[in-house]
Amino acid sequence: MQSLNFLIKPASGLCNMRCRYCFYEDEAANRAEASAGRMSRETADRLIEEAFAALEPRGRVTFAFQGGEPTLAGLDYFRHFVARVAQCNTKRVQVDYAIQTNGLALDEEWADFFAAHRFLVGVSIDGTKTIHEQLRPDAAGRSTWNRVTRNLALLQKKKVETNILCVVTRPCAKSPVKVYHALQKLGGRFLQFIPCLDPLGAPRGSMEYSLTPELYADFLCGLFDEWYLDWKNGRYTSVRLFDDYVHLAMGMPSGTCATSGSCGSYLVVEGDGTLYPCDFYCLDEWKLGRLGEQGLEQFLSCEKAQAFLAQGEQPPAECAECPCRSLCFGGCKRDWYTDESGTHNYFCPAFRRFFSYAGNRLAEIARAEALARR
Repeated sequence: MQSLNFLIKPASGLCNMRCRYCFYEDEAANRAEASAGRMSRETADRLIEEAFAALEPRGRVTFAFQGGEPTLAGLDYFRHFVARVAQCNTKRVQVDYAIQTNGLALDEEWADFFAAHRFLVGVSIDGTKTIHEQLRPDAAGRSTWNRVTRNLALLQKKKVETNILCVVTRPCAKSPVKVYHALQKLGGRFLQFIPCLDPLGAPRGSMEYSLTPELYADFLCGLFDEWYLDWKNGRYTSVRLFDDYVHLAMGMPSGTCATSGSCGSYLVVEGDGTLYPCDFYCLDEWKLGRLGEQGLEQFLSCEKAQAFLAQGEQPPAECAECPCRSLCFGGCKRDWYTDESGTHNYFCPAFRRFFSYAGNRLAEIARAEALARR
């Protein structure tokens, strides 16, 4: 194989925060075994060995760590992991490391480690201090803003490559301008905004933090105005979703599965070595098996994995005639729902309104970027 991408949960769903909207806590609660526990060195070694056995010489592998909170696996786990990778990488494979963290447990030792091994560190911060404090307390119910932002500043001081991930909730969606500029003031030059998910089985929009299509449209349009103004004035800040749309408008591939029209760009590896095809589908229904039961290539080509991919390539029928299709591709499968009239994307009204509002300016940026690359 030429490339492999893993999303590893070294501490499973264990976490030192209690975010009000945590989708993985809800997802784990809907499995026969909620927590897979911390990943052993033996499981980590097996993953690494099988990855390099499957990869072709001079291929590429991404090891991304998420949770729960992945730092709860401990710094020694990560030290062992990168050391074992170095031992196994006899084919001169390009290795990329990334971690998504709430930032709470970080200190100078962690920052030095990330800098030394060139980790891309995503830190989760929900926009403004008020919104963050409302939705992201620690396990004891205490404030986390000061600790998280202090640790983000430490990473930046150590020259660690960072981005900020913000979950778009109801209160966040009501303040797109404040949220955008608050994250910029924290030094965020690479931002990712993802819409929050309601619990499995709950009616969409029914929770106090829920995001409705109307609110999401308001957020995207308000955010885009500020982002476009910065681009126009030469103060560019990367917003992952908008970057994807510009790339698609340029005829280039997008950088995320949610905007590419296909699933299956990575394998999730739970703490006990259980494999799933997607972070949003770590459920018993989509369990592919466990490391060691068969090779990675067999897992990726198994009947269940192929069925998952096939579902992701069947967007709602209404997408076929939609003028936004070349930029939207039906959106993320996790947002699809079915009623008596067929399958729909919950956020379809938001996307339609956004593309109508911002389409000409996205095309303007795409033209300018294409000219600049000549």
